[in-house]
Amino acid sequence: MRITLLVLILTLCWLPAQANTRPVDVAIIIDDMGNKHQDATAFNLPINVTFEILPNKRLSRVFAERANAQTREIIIHMPMESLAGQRQEDDVILASMSVEQMQTSLARALQSVPYAVGLNNHMGSKLTQLALPMEVTMDFLLQQGLYFLDSRTTDLTLAETVARESGVPAVKRNVFLDHNADIASIREQFFRLMRLAKKYGQAVGIAHPYPQTLQFLAENLAYLDDHGIRLVKLSALVAEPTTPATPSALRLARASQSE
Repeated sequence: MRITLLVLILTLCWLPAQANTRPVDVAIIIDDMGNKHQDATAFNLPINVTFEILPNKRLSRVFAERANAQTREIIIHMPMESLAGQRQEDDVILASMSVEQMQTSLARALQSVPYAVGLNNHMGSKLTQLALPMEVTMDFLLQQGLYFLDSRTTDLTLAETVARESGVPAVKRNVFLDHNADIASIREQFFRLMRLAKKYGQAVGIAHPYPQTLQFLAENLAYLDDHGIRLVKLSALVAEPTTPATPSALRLARASQSE
């Protein structure tokens, strides 16, 4: 513990100083919640840590209810088709689905995760590159008054762009904290998140409910405040669209069918 603390202090000394007094904010999100009872350890983290809850799981509603009781923010961690096509959830949205099937899947997901205020993609390296599925998703979110977090599982994602064009408030992930789930890597990514926040005024980090990740966050989140960085709920960093919503391909297709 002493070695970990010393390394953290020495590394933080290399973080760039704030150029001005503007707020510097970080949102940290724990994803893949709802699968395992042991993931409930995450509920011990500060309430400003946001949860992504997988829909239609045995613990989806239980975790959503508990998070809401804590006044913790939750979003739907919506399974979407990946390029590899492996390890996909039963309720994944596929590119081969009809518009109606996609809408039904989204509605089922929202019903299984009460109190959700947003949605992001679980996997989705294939689906988020495709305009029509993203337009279906954003039309649904617009109707429900939900925001979108682009997990950026591919550099070719269209999700955030389509969200903004559709009038849906949106934000993107900046850092995966535990893509490599060892303490040294988690620590390195945590520092990176802090540097990005100081550079741009805000940053979003996604992590998993791995025991080592939850332990690291429990021990180190307090250092954010020590370095002038506020831990905020994700909705605090979601940008409202700066331009009016434009007709999506989906709405244009509907209009042409009715003519």
